[in-house]
Amino acid sequence: MLERRNLTSMKTSRSAILYHWNNGERSPETIVRMAKIPLRTIKYNIAKIKEQGTIEDRSRSSRPRKMTANDNQALGQWIRRNNEITSQELAEKLIRDRDLNVSRWAVRRQLQRLGYKSTLPHSTPMLTSEQKDARVQWAIEHQNDDWSRTIFTDETCYQLFRNTVRRWSRNPKSEVKRIPKNRQKIIVWRGFGIKGLVGFHSFNTIMDGPYYVQILQDHLIRNAGKQFGGRWRLQQDNDPKHRSRVAQQFMSKGVPEMLNWPSNNPDVNPVENLWSTIKRRVEKREPTNLRELDTIFASRMGQN
Repeated sequence: MLERRNLTSMKTSRSAILYHWNNGERSPETIVRMAKIPLRTIKYNIAKIKEQGTIEDRSRSSRPRKMTANDNQALGQWIRRNNEITSQELAEKLIRDRDLNVSRWAVRRQLQRLGYKSTLPHSTPMLTSEQKDARVQWAIEHQNDDWSRTIFTDETCYQLFRNTVRRWSRNPKSEVKRIPKNRQKIIVWRGFGIKGLVGFHSFNTIMDGPYYVQILQDHLIRNAGKQFGGRWRLQQDNDPKHRSRVAQQFMSKGVPEMLNWPSNNPDVNPVENLWSTIKRRVEKREPTNLRELDTIFASRMGQN
């Protein structure tokens, strides 16, 4: 057990040293402060990198690697310039630029020895610095708001025959769900507040400014008045249909108060957090046509 613990600690220290080395840090004294690893260990491993091009121990029985320390340095430079380059492209560059004939699999193994891993980047909203600043300012301005009188709204699209519900199976390849080529879909608008659902409407036509106003007239105004009286405010995103002239004219007369909303700000709207849950529950009911889909959606809206 002690031997295994020491081996794990050794691998962790090597990974930390490699991380700082690959990020351009060459001073052992600086790495000591950043990684909290003994200076002697850092100097030893840096010497190995310079001599062998890797931090791993040399194999006692395997044949020597084709790639030298200079080749490894070139790989690191190419990765830092373009970290989306493929292992096949790197192998071709080694042949073309360094007259070194290695397979893409050898390149992948060498990159792993150097501490690199193939990974997908995390998805983040496409926000500019100005939009980020606006979001922070908006949060500061509204941190003490009375949210109990706010009605949040949003639209989403739902296609028949989705395939997002996971299954347990001993033979995953045998799990099949038939999906039609041309799937029908509906668009769902929803509004809710602290007292629950305020309005719901589903449709499969194109929504423009006038149609959006009709939705608000038929499914929001009366219900909002019943729940909140005349003291409520409406949240909506900055969709062009919401900002159209006809919609703005209607809201100036029919909505007591509008909540200003920053651009690209979906994660603040609580409706966004419910769509995925509702869609999964609807999918489990397996609707086969738009009428069934509409009925199931309507029944689920009042339960969330």
